[in-house]
Amino acid sequence: MSDTVPPEAAAALASGQAGTMAIELHALTKRYGQRTALDSLSFAIATRCFAALLGPNGAGKSTLFQILTGLFAADGGEALIAGHSIRNQPVAALAALGVVFQQSSLDLDLSVERNLRFHAALHGLPRATAAERIEQGCIALGIAKDRQRAVRELSGGNRRKVELVRALLHRPSVLLMDEASVGLDPASRRDLLAALRADVAARGTTVLWATHLVEEALQADRVLVLHQGKLLADGTPADVTVALGGASLESGFIQRTNAGRKEATAA
Repeated sequence: MSDTVPPEAAAALASGQAGTMAIELHALTKRYGQRTALDSLSFAIATRCFAALLGPNGAGKSTLFQILTGLFAADGGEALIAGHSIRNQPVAALAALGVVFQQSSLDLDLSVERNLRFHAALHGLPRATAAERIEQGCIALGIAKDRQRAVRELSGGNRRKVELVRALLHRPSVLLMDEASVGLDPASRRDLLAALRADVAARGTTVLWATHLVEEALQADRVLVLHQGKLLADGTPADVTVALGGASLESGFIQRTNAGRKEATAA
């Protein structure tokens, strides 16, 4: 599939209702010297969608997330979060965004409670509001009993839960999860996915989950397959399986991305 805006988003974009989309990319391009990490990438994701960004290592997933979070600037094109341009309206765009990066950014020596209160203060949340949301989030993710423990004492799965509570404290409309399950055991991965699903259902959050694990993508409403900075396929897991031409999503994903690597090497 080409890197065009998918059918479900095309009507809104054509009518000028860009703000109805939670995430929009328009010909987004990023280069590192002679290497193109994102190659005129375009797609849009509607609200209340749990979308998986599936791609092998080096596909451009982390570069995309770094642009969406304002860490990198694109060389061309446009990215919008909740209708706000990352380039021209960064404060509004980032206010609508929650992020869990692959590498943990928690202070290991602080307690869970202090980590969360510090983040709430950065977002200007009143103390009473912060306390209520911290309590609700920790209860929902089953880590209420750990609130006074130092983060370094927690398992990898529970650290991820703390990061998810933190990312949702300011009630973002869009949540980015960058390979967030790396290093987690199957039970912790399942719990994390269930918690995200619950938040989508309860608050209408839009989730973009970057992963190289097909089993995680199978649980998404929509799968976007990224390879060498381009979109190979986009749709439901079943639709993407057909588009990739494999007997299963996993086999199609492996065949197409391996073929792409061989073509790039030959060139």
